[in-house]
Amino acid sequence: MRTSLLAALSVCTLLLLNSCQDHLVPSGPSRLRVDDVATQLAFPIGMSADNQGRIWVAETAAGMVSVIMPGGQKYPVITGFSVSISPENTPDGLNHLLYKDGMLYILHGIDEKMYIANVGSFKPGDAPVSFNTLKSEAIGQFVLDYKFTDDTEDSNLYNLTFGPDGDLFIADAGANAIIRRAKNGALSVFATLPGLPNPTPVGPPVIQAVPTGIAFDGKRFLVSTLSGFPFPVGKARVFQIDVAGNVSLYQDGFTSLVDVLFAPDQNPLILEIAQFGPQGLTPKTGKLIRSANGQATTLLEGLNLPTDIELGNAANTYYINSLADGKIQKITY
Repeated sequence: MRTSLLAALSVCTLLLLNSCQDHLVPSGPSRLRVDDVATQLAFPIGMSADNQGRIWVAETAAGMVSVIMPGGQKYPVITGFSVSISPENTPDGLNHLLYKDGMLYILHGIDEKMYIANVGSFKPGDAPVSFNTLKSEAIGQFVLDYKFTDDTEDSNLYNLTFGPDGDLFIADAGANAIIRRAKNGALSVFATLPGLPNPTPVGPPVIQAVPTGIAFDGKRFLVSTLSGFPFPVGKARVFQIDVAGNVSLYQDGFTSLVDVLFAPDQNPLILEIAQFGPQGLTPKTGKLIRSANGQATTLLEGLNLPTDIELGNAANTYYINSLADGKIQKITY
């Protein structure tokens, strides 16, 4: 059974109702300022900032990729992506996307494809193009056909980053795997992530890892994990993967992680979507956490279902989204 990451999360929710630059490193919440950059977005699950200060965003509920200009104006760029509504009444389809050198690499969890768009010549006011004019690659089908040792028979192409040799590395939240896509399009399984013995009396004996975020610093990957049902508090982990694909634990003790990013000092910033209460995900309990020397420091709290954090083009700037509020915010320090 193929399921989306957001559908899995909403089981609990509905119970309630690239550039290298001279950034400073946020050391604590007192130094941070948060401002709205874009609002009234339709379930903005993934985004990618480019070197012109634009933010490319996947609006899942609208089946659309948009661009937010430095002044805050929004323009539709690619439209017509399929949108499914899960049994839990959440939109499924577009996941994360990545900008590099005028190209967008766009993951779609329901189509099980990666779409590739040349947006290098895009200008505000250009008519949006249809998704079916884009090149696509059926990476999800490769995952479904692959015989994993612990095979979930599922694929959900969720997040991606560039790694060694300019290859793409894709976190598949359904298969608990990292897929390597070479420049020539060749696919391979780079690594698989282990599950966790279930410490609760509810759910399966082993909790799936569910990778959600992936980052590369030139020497190693870090991968954030949501951890699957029943989503126990404090059991989400960040894994480290070397360039040979060897997996080790980087840090644990988190709850429902959805993204990870290397700060300029090479220590990670880690994003939690929410904390769990007696009735499931609790609104406005997401956190931005800095990890350094094995210690976790909360930089921001009260975030409302964030799923992505990006390094901005300007110094000392990050961007963070909110699914629930339909917005992107700028963090400066």
